[in-house]
Amino acid sequence: VEEQRARWERKRSRTAKELLETEHKYLEQLDLVVTFFVTILKAKGTLKPAVLETIFGPLESIYSASHVLSLHLERGNLGRGLENFCQNLELYGHYAENLEQANKTLKEQLRKNKSFRRFKKLQETRPQFQGRKLEDLLPLPLQKLHQYKHFLRDLLENTSPDSAEYQKLAKAVKSVSEVSRWVQDVSCKRENSLQLLRVQKLLKGQKTQVLTPGRWYIREGWLLVVPSKGEELKRRMFFLFSDIFIATKPCHPLHPLNSNKLACQAVYPLHQCVVDKVFGHTQSQGGLLSLSFPHKTLLLMSSDQQDINDWYRSLTAAVR
Repeated sequence: VEEQRARWERKRSRTAKELLETEHKYLEQLDLVVTFFVTILKAKGTLKPAVLETIFGPLESIYSASHVLSLHLERGNLGRGLENFCQNLELYGHYAENLEQANKTLKEQLRKNKSFRRFKKLQETRPQFQGRKLEDLLPLPLQKLHQYKHFLRDLLENTSPDSAEYQKLAKAVKSVSEVSRWVQDVSCKRENSLQLLRVQKLLKGQKTQVLTPGRWYIREGWLLVVPSKGEELKRRMFFLFSDIFIATKPCHPLHPLNSNKLACQAVYPLHQCVVDKVFGHTQSQGGLLSLSFPHKTLLLMSSDQQDINDWYRSLTAAVR
């Protein structure tokens, strides 16, 4: 037991030391943005207060919270420092929600605002920046959140459940995990919006509405459609979403406007769909899927066994 305790203590103090070192480095980087951008821009009035708020969000508050945490860590008040820090964790969630708009506004200001463009360039040439751009520093809090999660888990694993700090650490791990999920969720939604927008732009015309709230992009790919009347196989591009399945074919390569677009041929709602694997159960070449809708049955084929299995899994999961 004594040996185990000593081992825990060694690992724990090593992790606490690492946490403090990385916290100092993180503060240095945040300080660059707060000192050379936020504070000076506020004083100069180069950007309107609302624009400044949009670009930097709660970065100053995040900096203050980390500064207080590092002071606690320096004094060895790990439990108290983390307890205090967790009260400010929501800032990271709000920061994540704001980041996309922040990047958009930053680009806009660099395009329109000549004095801000000059100011940014000048600040980034300072030796403290070591060649880094403002754009490289803005995502730092979200990368740091990921790091906190790992450090706190390590600390918890190497803390005796009987010690006074164990409960505080367990609480901190829970708080960081919850905010991490929130940030992950924001990132997934953003990624999904970009996918929906990309598919919408790929389709010819505006008749098919891909951008619908609550819809999730799942996958896309080429499959062969087996016609009912023994005609030749047709190669089509399919898009699978959480509620619909879209069949498309390429527009004519010489079309003046739509040569690189896809024409939508059919939109199948998934809520009444039944998916069956006709063949492709064995290690044969490729496989065939049957998709039954109330007024139509689709037979889809691929010569790639892995591909047909992936489609089968994705379709059955989406229908479910």
